[in-house]
Amino acid sequence: MPRKTNRDEKKFKKAALDYHKAEPKGKIEVIPCKPHSSQRDLSLAYSPGVAEPCMEIYTDHDKAYDYTGKGNLVAVISNGTAVLGLGDIGATASKPVMEGKGLLFKIFADINVFDIEINEKDPEKFVEIVKAIAPTFGGINLEDIKAPEAFYIEKRLKEELDIPLMHDDQHGTAIISAAALLNALELAGKKIEDVKMVVNGAGAAAIACTKLYIAFGLKKENILMCDSKGVINHKRENLTPEKLEFVAHTDLETLADALKGADVFVGLSKGNVMTAEMLKTMAENPVVFGLANPIPEIDYNLAMSTRDDVIMATGRSDFPNQVNNVLGFPYIFRGALDVQAKGINEEMKKAAVRAIADLAKEPVPEAVILAYNLKGLSFGKDYFIPKPFDNRLITRVSIAVAKAAMESGIAGKTIDNFEEYETHLLDRMGRDEKLIRMMQNRARSNPKKVALGNAEEYNVLKAAQILYEEGIAIPILLGEKKYIKEQMKKFGIEIDVEIVDPNSDEQEENRRKYRETLWKLRNRKGINEYKAKRFVRHRDYFGPLMLKHGDVDALIVGFSKNYSSVLKPVLEIIEKENGVNKVASMMMVMSDKKPLFFADTSINKDPSPQDLVEIAKMSEFTVKSFAIEPRIAMLSYENFSSYSETSKKVADAVGILHKKYPNMIVDGEIQPDFAMSAESLSDYPFSKLGTTPANVFIFPNLESANISYKIIRGMRVAQTIGPILMGLKQPVHVLQMRSSVDEIVNLATIAVLDAQRKDTRKE
Repeated sequence: MPRKTNRDEKKFKKAALDYHKAEPKGKIEVIPCKPHSSQRDLSLAYSPGVAEPCMEIYTDHDKAYDYTGKGNLVAVISNGTAVLGLGDIGATASKPVMEGKGLLFKIFADINVFDIEINEKDPEKFVEIVKAIAPTFGGINLEDIKAPEAFYIEKRLKEELDIPLMHDDQHGTAIISAAALLNALELAGKKIEDVKMVVNGAGAAAIACTKLYIAFGLKKENILMCDSKGVINHKRENLTPEKLEFVAHTDLETLADALKGADVFVGLSKGNVMTAEMLKTMAENPVVFGLANPIPEIDYNLAMSTRDDVIMATGRSDFPNQVNNVLGFPYIFRGALDVQAKGINEEMKKAAVRAIADLAKEPVPEAVILAYNLKGLSFGKDYFIPKPFDNRLITRVSIAVAKAAMESGIAGKTIDNFEEYETHLLDRMGRDEKLIRMMQNRARSNPKKVALGNAEEYNVLKAAQILYEEGIAIPILLGEKKYIKEQMKKFGIEIDVEIVDPNSDEQEENRRKYRETLWKLRNRKGINEYKAKRFVRHRDYFGPLMLKHGDVDALIVGFSKNYSSVLKPVLEIIEKENGVNKVASMMMVMSDKKPLFFADTSINKDPSPQDLVEIAKMSEFTVKSFAIEPRIAMLSYENFSSYSETSKKVADAVGILHKKYPNMIVDGEIQPDFAMSAESLSDYPFSKLGTTPANVFIFPNLESANISYKIIRGMRVAQTIGPILMGLKQPVHVLQMRSSVDEIVNLATIAVLDAQRKDTRKE
């Protein structure tokens, strides 16, 4: 990843400030999770009903886990003395980071968080404050507290509290890097008890990492630890107690001296402190972890070009083998909370290490491969630690931690059925809650040229800015050039992208070739050369013709016009996929737990049974492209009865699907609420859906589909993406009128993925 220019930094700074300032301000909020609409609800929630659980907890404090949210609530606590790369910026200034950590807990493991910033640097007073508020929480995550105070604070609190507590800066990095180390050494053909290690850095993370490596068999006499003054050896004076533990009896003094013949280098310090010459002096198959962020101790590409046998990890997402704490802390706390553990002990940390390390050796799911737009992914030098988007982490790590807590005797409750617990974890998160992030990650790996119509509109321009700055797509603005530039200046949008004005002199040559194409396509369908000449000056025709000629890879149109009027030129110019008779559209509805797909929402008014079959097949293919198993419900207002003409039509379509595609998971006619309920589905044991709810819904006509998704969109209870056009040879999608910035970005992301997929087919 290239470093941002000063201009990029300025834009990114503004984007970051805008992100945090947008309403509601900050990143997390508290929402009610119980009914509260009636007077009876309020009397149960507060006075007088709340007295009953209060007295139950008074007699048995553990019942707080039954009657309150304590069991799923973690405090993220800091005094702001060692924030990210910012240093001692104080408690108040650390709040955005703590809110961000809370957001990660929620989105990765469904753990609620209160962020607490304590304006106190005295370790004794800090400990007393945390102890005093601890009864509120099921667990405590200490964050960004400087060493050596961090060691003392964590030690005291672990001794005096009976809930899971971890200083993630220390132990999160230790757990993830230990998992990476075990696998890297396996690839190097070395045993941990035999290797010589150099640790550069002697702060909280370095100390915790080294201690955990020792717990896995690394010998202390084989460790050389360096700080900013060089090797921590017996000649050094005024060392902290933590550093004294790693004093080496050696005359070696510099990092360069220490690295000669070393098997492993672990950097937890600062960027570019290790040179190519130092790397050359290491032993065969050296393991190098450059974990300083954003600049590793040695550049990844430099290390790779220096030695073919190097096995490397960094803290960065744009290189293989990212040591990222998010692989651990959400799932460690998840498992600890679910058994009401009295702490986080060594056994639990080691269980997390093994679970993460073992996961990297398993076959990688298609969803993970798609997320990174790779041909394949398997255990080896470029992949020896799981990717952050791997949804299996929540089950593997949480289960391992929960079991370790139970086996080591610090669990307050037991889990009797781990198969049920695994299902509970998946249902809690939703198997596809990271879908949008995964799609954007795939798009970044091979961004495509996406033409955006209506580029004079603020929402379109803002979406283009996000697509450009995030590297999701290469946006091309389609519209009146002069006005687009005026709008960009007005809204402070500075992006170096191409602007295509169909009426400008610059496009004379393109208008000529587009005119010829349009006339050839439509000369027997009402368009003569004069009309073709006139139409190519209209963006509604110019955009599809750009796509037809391969001048762009994908096209997004619409926003300010009626859907059908914008769609007409698209269908006149862009060919259908082979075997497709009618194009259809699908909406993706991002619910709290999983995405749902509605078809056809925009095009076919009254589809025939054969049309419904085709829509179902196209929907199945599209959903599979997101690495999601399609479970298709063919909808009606009756359940398997077919009294009405609508239900008969749907039943006929289902009959065709069952006969022609026996392996397809599809059934109906069925009502949508029944199709979404495992309990309701159990009344129909003959159904191909079984008791697993549907996630794809094929509507019997356009009215029902369009009204349904627009109610959801209007209520703002879920994010909607689309309509996604299905059945065209080239990627083009039509926006809803007045689409939001996020809706435009998401649809453009899907267009990029569509273009990537079509490129792969050509190959």
